[in-house]
Amino acid sequence: MLIMFSVLAAAYGMVYYIAHLPGLFPVRSVRLSALPQKISAEELMLVMRSEVRGNLLTVDIKRLRQSLEKLPWARSVSVRREFPQSLAIQVEEHQAFARWNNGVRLDGFRAGLVNQYGEIFFAESKQELPNFIGQDGTSVEIAQHYTQFNQQIAALGLSVAQIALSPRHAWQLRLSNGLVLELGREDMQQRLARFVTVYPYNPAVQAGSVRYVDLRYRNGFAVSGLVKS
Repeated sequence: MLIMFSVLAAAYGMVYYIAHLPGLFPVRSVRLSALPQKISAEELMLVMRSEVRGNLLTVDIKRLRQSLEKLPWARSVSVRREFPQSLAIQVEEHQAFARWNNGVRLDGFRAGLVNQYGEIFFAESKQELPNFIGQDGTSVEIAQHYTQFNQQIAALGLSVAQIALSPRHAWQLRLSNGLVLELGREDMQQRLARFVTVYPYNPAVQAGSVRYVDLRYRNGFAVSGLVKS
């Protein structure tokens, strides 16, 4: 047993030594499956220079992946070895879908954004995006309802500029023309459908004379914020 253990230890030591030889399988190139649109080559190279140490056998793939995923626009990253001397990297970037809580973050450094899956991430964007307002853990639900509500409103040639979900789970919309719709906590799509049906026949609402519409009524809705002509 002692002889067998000594042989195994010696073999392991030899393999370890050979694997860590700097001239063996050096990392000479990095291959990207697709060119990122939001992440710059400079950002990628900075991470690569910091994290790629040793050779192709000894480079810490997990650590490299985690470091790349810390880049603002990186949603997920996969890294694999391609022998004899390359690393293959695939980056999935966030696609900005909306701003989160007016893009305000306590550290004032980066703005909160929501991607197409309803996930919150922090990056800078100059895109014109709708605003989502809600509590922690509600971004996915808000993204799903935004898509549904926006499809309904599109029939009027308008879009949802802001969607808010209150702590009491009540929904409110602000449309692209500035009109605010109060939907409440139940039957939101039915209430919005009723508004879409009536909208073409209400000149005051169409003309922008009304600022606020409360749809939380069984058989109608209330308007307020009338603008004097």
